[in-house]
Amino acid sequence: MDRQEDGHPVPATPLSRRELLKRAFAAAVVLPPAVCEAGQAALQQGFGVPQGRRRRPSFQRVDPSQIPPYVYRTLPVSHFPALQQEFQRAVTSAGLSRHQAFREDIANLSFTLPGDFQSARSVVVVAAFAKTMYATFRQNGQAYRIMVPPQYYNDALDAASLRSIVQKDIIKEPGRRVVDVTERVPLKLLAARSGLGRYGRNNLIFVDGMGSFNLLYAYLTDQVFPGNTWTELTILDACRRCDHCDRICPTYCIPRNTFVIDIDKCITLHNEHAGVFPNWILPSMHHALMGCMRCQVPCRVNDSFSEVTGDLGEVSEEDTRKILQGNADDALLTSLQQKLRLPSTVASRATVPVLARNLRALIRA
Repeated sequence: MDRQEDGHPVPATPLSRRELLKRAFAAAVVLPPAVCEAGQAALQQGFGVPQGRRRRPSFQRVDPSQIPPYVYRTLPVSHFPALQQEFQRAVTSAGLSRHQAFREDIANLSFTLPGDFQSARSVVVVAAFAKTMYATFRQNGQAYRIMVPPQYYNDALDAASLRSIVQKDIIKEPGRRVVDVTERVPLKLLAARSGLGRYGRNNLIFVDGMGSFNLLYAYLTDQVFPGNTWTELTILDACRRCDHCDRICPTYCIPRNTFVIDIDKCITLHNEHAGVFPNWILPSMHHALMGCMRCQVPCRVNDSFSEVTGDLGEVSEEDTRKILQGNADDALLTSLQQKLRLPSTVASRATVPVLARNLRALIRA
């Protein structure tokens, strides 16, 4: 496995992956001050639980057939100035990571209306349920079943199909304009303020009926919706009496004494970008082709949702060898995009070296 000898990260080379960024973990760690304060209060008070290890809460299990494909909320865009101020305070806070790749990831996010749609009146924020998938890679006669987290494969409910749903099933009024701003706005803050979800201990958004197994999207429209779902920022109730995710995180990027993720230690940040892994990321810590699900799969809130999985397909020995050798020819890229439904931002010449490094760590090649 590629590894750095001195422990200092090699400057990361950002990949062309805006399709990934709109839902990536990194955007979650721009945590609003109100959530930080609520989380700190919960940690300090302990909510009646004795000092030491807090208990893991139990939950009623959910019938997988009852998981909704998507849920949504709407907000007037008149809230955008307040959201922008809140986001900016979080970005400039002293505790936020200064990592170059992370800063580049969030640099273009804002709650400003596009220049060609100043007449927008509302925003529709949508959470689509997204299950964890697995892909099988073959090498030397052995099969390796490897996790592919939700944001790294194409699903039927994507930005385009959801835009159509917003137009036909949510707005229901012909002629209204709908503009996809998923790549432009801080989605998790928008989801929390709209009442769609709440922040968890791991700084991800949990949505009722699908836990943190959701992908977020946002659409501006000139439609005016009745009511206003503006919501105070709160943390997930279960996180007030549970410390399971911070205990299970292999890199300890979820501190026990604060509510702010240490993004510099998150595996996702490192395995989405080119460069060798820091030597403190051990081989045993890797478990997904990209990203990390360590703090989500074991979460008790996610119990019912983490069990809903699927299989993407199988990568032949020849294609596995090409990946490991960095041979990103057209045949390989086509195969990865078709067989594994990997988006072009993942199955591209620019990212095959990243896939090779990650895969090498997973199969110990």
